[in-house]
Amino acid sequence: MSVLLLAGTTEGRHIAAAMAEEGIKGHASIAGVTEDPAPLALPTRVGGFGGAEGFETFLNDQGIRAVVDATHPYAARITGRTAKLCAARGTPYLHVLRHPWAQESGDEWVHVDNVDEAVEAIPHGACVFLATGRQTLAEFAGLAGRRVICRVIDPPREPFPFDGGEYLIGRPSRHAEDEAALLSALGVDVIVTKNSGGPGRGKLDAARSLGIAVVMIARPPMPEAERVATPEEALNWIRAL
Repeated sequence: MSVLLLAGTTEGRHIAAAMAEEGIKGHASIAGVTEDPAPLALPTRVGGFGGAEGFETFLNDQGIRAVVDATHPYAARITGRTAKLCAARGTPYLHVLRHPWAQESGDEWVHVDNVDEAVEAIPHGACVFLATGRQTLAEFAGLAGRRVICRVIDPPREPFPFDGGEYLIGRPSRHAEDEAALLSALGVDVIVTKNSGGPGRGKLDAARSLGIAVVMIARPPMPEAERVATPEEALNWIRAL
């Protein structure tokens, strides 16, 4: 039996390492959004499959008998397509979806369903720290004219897509103290983020300590599927196949 692991998250990295350690045959796949991703413990392919036909071809050629989807909580298109294709084939499919962040006492969160609502929630003249990634940056063009700071991991190859924006190159810190110092130095008034969940809530704890409002974009709907929240649960599922 061989397992296809759709990785790209911390959970995917842990699952890949455990599969390799236990001698579970499999392949990992990542989208290739980050220019220099850390290597995974399984043979890894980078980039898309070339649509449904390419995905089917890969599963057949590699003898894949099960798919574990540990993609980002906002990768709704990939998850929906994969779940549908696996169901049509009768291929066992598991979605690994980490728990979302929970609002804590003292948090000043504004809950919105999408980018348009996020833009509407931000007052004119605010300094906005955009922690939603570069891929959806153009969708925030409605913030033009405000000072918008977008944190990215890799140096950008193109100019900011709208007026008033600037890139900040660097990885987020898990330590609230570091994030608080950064937000203070930048003069941030509002943070916009997605409820990705996981350990990286340093910016949220920093916002609470500084009294900064957080515009929290809700997760997209996901397809009906067998679902777990942790790498340990995913590994138990794989072992039971």
